[in-house]
Amino acid sequence: MPNPIPISAMTPDPAMPDSAMIETEDYRVYYQAETATVVMEGFLRLDGIEAYQSVMDLLTAAAAHDSCTVDLHQLEFLNSSGISMLSMFVVKVRDRGTTRLSFRGSEAILWQTRSLKNLKRLMPDLHIEMLRPQSDAE
Repeated sequence: MPNPIPISAMTPDPAMPDSAMIETEDYRVYYQAETATVVMEGFLRLDGIEAYQSVMDLLTAAAAHDSCTVDLHQLEFLNSSGISMLSMFVVKVRDRGTTRLSFRGSEAILWQTRSLKNLKRLMPDLHIEMLRPQSDAE
């Protein structure tokens, strides 16, 4: 098994392209430069924290700016390794202290309502926006 790269050794790529993307048939993670937002969609269930390295790299590069939003509202599933990766990302941003970090989630997705609250414990000034599902009547 390869040695994982310690998160403390990673540095953001200041030359992140306007549209960086990781895509499989199960999930998509991409950066929207115009809104400084990393969007995660689908079912993200990689094997172990090491498998999340490319996602962490994308998040870290996006957080090199003054503000960064992580939009999870269309991420239906994230396994425990992915939640651990998000926790490590939040701690890294908190410790750096230069980025206003926000998360956008969905009230309709149970893992998000629980996990995003826990991220706020790691970074008290983290902004969390929970979107309500639209009903058919609207």
